[in-house]
Amino acid sequence: MILEKIQTIAETSSQDESNELVKLDSILSNEILIYPKSINTVNKIILFIGKENFEKYLFVVVKADESNLLDKFNGKIIESADNSVNIKQCSLDNANAVVIQDLLPFTKPVLLGLSNSFGFGDRIGLANPAHVRSLAGSDFKPIFAQQSIRELTRTKRTPDEVMDAAIWAVLQEGYKKGFGADADHLKSTADIDLMINAGFTFFTFDPSEFVINEADTLSIDELEKKTEEINWNQLNDSFLQLKERYNEVKFDLKEGLIIQPTYEDMLRASVKYGNAVAHIKTLFDYLSNTYSNLPYEVEISVDETESVTTPFEHFFMASELNRLGVKIVSLAPRFIGDFEKGIDYKGDIELFKKEYLKHVKISEYFGSYKISLHSGSDKFGVYKAIGQLKRGYTHVKTAGTSYLEALKVVAFAQPDEFRKILNFSRIEYEKEKHSYHVSADLENVSAAENYTDEQLLELFNQNDARQVLHVTFGKVLTTVDENGKSLFKDKIYDCLKKNEEVHYNYLINHFKNHLNPFN
Repeated sequence: MILEKIQTIAETSSQDESNELVKLDSILSNEILIYPKSINTVNKIILFIGKENFEKYLFVVVKADESNLLDKFNGKIIESADNSVNIKQCSLDNANAVVIQDLLPFTKPVLLGLSNSFGFGDRIGLANPAHVRSLAGSDFKPIFAQQSIRELTRTKRTPDEVMDAAIWAVLQEGYKKGFGADADHLKSTADIDLMINAGFTFFTFDPSEFVINEADTLSIDELEKKTEEINWNQLNDSFLQLKERYNEVKFDLKEGLIIQPTYEDMLRASVKYGNAVAHIKTLFDYLSNTYSNLPYEVEISVDETESVTTPFEHFFMASELNRLGVKIVSLAPRFIGDFEKGIDYKGDIELFKKEYLKHVKISEYFGSYKISLHSGSDKFGVYKAIGQLKRGYTHVKTAGTSYLEALKVVAFAQPDEFRKILNFSRIEYEKEKHSYHVSADLENVSAAENYTDEQLLELFNQNDARQVLHVTFGKVLTTVDENGKSLFKDKIYDCLKKNEEVHYNYLINHFKNHLNPFN
């Protein structure tokens, strides 16, 4: 009876785009709600994700004479009204996630290559199912497991927890088209070890600590002295050789784009990015030599630097990486204008569009790689501009915007609790903002008591409030009281679980606004 009921639910869901919870009637002793698209049959095992009292579990069903198949899963046997089957209720933990990946290959991350792609960072771990649903109608390939080392530190999450959240989400939603896993903003070989051991496949190298931003303003004499500090050995190069390659050399990229650096251009680019390229080479060699048997692709990020990456500087980096055998799938320049966290682009959008096209042409000159938009959350004008170009490959990276949608659910369902979070965030903002590109003014964000419940929701359309909430996520999610109990995290999670459909709908609408302009 149970097997027939589950099969009927699965067949019905295959003809329905939604994944609305379905009650398993009185088949089980407990009331279980099942996500229809999560039903899978493999090796005589039927498994699915269901909810009991707002908590999600993996349920594994086998025929009574095949009960040994349950041994590989951690969980407890639950009673059923049908003695012909055995059922195990299992927590959504890492050990069970590993078993699921062995059984269901679509739950393993894959390489995305030269496809337009979108990174859905999830600082809480409950947003990925809605991220999956938001992709309907888009040809962008998703990255569901995405977290930077900085975010891991601030949230006190582990790489396994980030990966597990993605695994359970694609299982819940029956998403079998393939997803990526981004180990974001890696700065050391230890960072690589940490993330690759959790199954990550997309490695974003961040050499920002080696970028010399003042190269933009140094004199020629000062720049020439600085060239002595470049790691020429790691670059397998010398200043004279570099000069021969670039000084007054004309590179015709076609369609009217000519790169012909002067001696000064070459000096500034080499001082600004020379040691950054050397560090990237170190990380790439370690990854490719140590983990040659594992799938990986590499992105380079210089977006979190103070100065804009000029077309020649982009060309210089790409050319040097190519010379050194560093293969990349994506590069994130520091674009013209301001890509602040959590708000729309600040700058001349037409000028951005012209400069972005130059970056695309440079990528095409070297055989194509994606141009990556970091701090990509909520840059709606930029999405439209890129969509209008219909040129090149794009990767968009978001994270904090999903956290803000989670807080919006709290503001909607539990406004008094959100008031506490807002006041706490106002206190912590000045300390937490320093490693982020933001400009929020606390004078424009009042104490929470000054807002009505309706006005609390309106704050999510106000730039200052968005940024104050955006950058304080680490403190909100990790601060505990004198008894070691979380101040906010448990209540936020409880609210999101009890208001799951509200949470999902907020996220779906929000990310469709991100994805649709590219069409």
